[in-house]
Amino acid sequence: MNVLILNCGSSSVKFQLISTDLERIEQNTDERLAHGIIERIGGEAIITLLATGKPPQRSTAPLRETRAAVELILRWACAEESGIKEVKSVADIHAVGHRVVHGGEQFKQSVLITDEVLRGIEDCIDLAPLHNPANIKGINAAREVFGKGLPQVAVFDTAFHHTLPEHAYLYALPYQLYRRHRIRRYGFHGTSHRYVAYRYRQLKNIQRDQTNIITLHLGNGCSAAAIKNGNSIDTSMGLTPLEGLVMGTRSGDLDPAIIEFVAAKEGLSAQEVETLLNKQSGLLGLSGLTDDMRELLDEARESDDRRAKIAIEIFCYRARKYIGSYLAAMNGADAVVFTGGIGENSAEVRAKICDGLAWLGLELDSERNHALTAGHEGVISSDGSRLAAYVIPTNEELLIARDTVRVVYGVP
Repeated sequence: MNVLILNCGSSSVKFQLISTDLERIEQNTDERLAHGIIERIGGEAIITLLATGKPPQRSTAPLRETRAAVELILRWACAEESGIKEVKSVADIHAVGHRVVHGGEQFKQSVLITDEVLRGIEDCIDLAPLHNPANIKGINAAREVFGKGLPQVAVFDTAFHHTLPEHAYLYALPYQLYRRHRIRRYGFHGTSHRYVAYRYRQLKNIQRDQTNIITLHLGNGCSAAAIKNGNSIDTSMGLTPLEGLVMGTRSGDLDPAIIEFVAAKEGLSAQEVETLLNKQSGLLGLSGLTDDMRELLDEARESDDRRAKIAIEIFCYRARKYIGSYLAAMNGADAVVFTGGIGENSAEVRAKICDGLAWLGLELDSERNHALTAGHEGVISSDGSRLAAYVIPTNEELLIARDTVRVVYGVP
């Protein structure tokens, strides 16, 4: 089965084309046929298309909407010059899997998209006004391009965290606000946390209910998850992806009274403060330079920039605090797993986060940590460490493809 994976943003479409089926999932022999991204949709779009084993094809084209981007991807995939032997026509795409950011309390697992499901995703727009509308555009675009007969599956960022207990997901607000508006912790990056937990089980050759780990997804967006007996029991992101760790441009945890204080002092509306917290804070706000951790590390080393250094320190300190709190919540864990762009690629950040955790049983092996190259997985703790540390590259698109196959075949 050839599954097209779509991750649609407000002006971008990321995609992967993955060949898989139930047998290949079992044997872990899924194959990525192609991937790419179309950016700046609505004007002169920037297009990057890559068939596996082929050089990237880069171009520009005027694309007004998401549907035009999906049509372009499909035309390219079916064209002989793409080099994708498995796809010759639209009929060679057998299903579409969509990343959907927010499923609220309604969607606790991946589902086949029907008109009713689409209405349910629309009902969650208030909870994810920046993301769900773009995801819905992607679903509608694929329906228009492929027709309603092609199975499409929604895979939700929030679904993995539906196992959070009540004491972890409720805020200490008047309870009627939860009853009326479902204000609670939902958590995000669920496909990433779920994938690395699955991959950890494979590496350790253990069962799902034996999986007790803390996962750190560190990229431009960052989140931590406490996974006990294979289930997420707590996570750092909340009602929205703003809560928790310091991120590229998001503040993470802060005193809620700051919002009104900043609004009054700066003469900003509530919406403008929300934009400040989401797009002008985090590493960018602290450093005044960039939201890119690689650039900050270079700046701290080469020019001894004080604000770059403090941004890095706060980023690592916040992650270290979450590890400690989750060890308490879980009554101990077997491993800490790093993933995401920063978590997978920055040995320096991993070392700074783990520094000071020896008392809790985590002893990093510096040589292993620095020897692990990008895209590779492995243990980075010492042999005698009571709490192990791993790096496991995430693969959210593969998980979405596998969920799509399972849903289409009706396999739990």
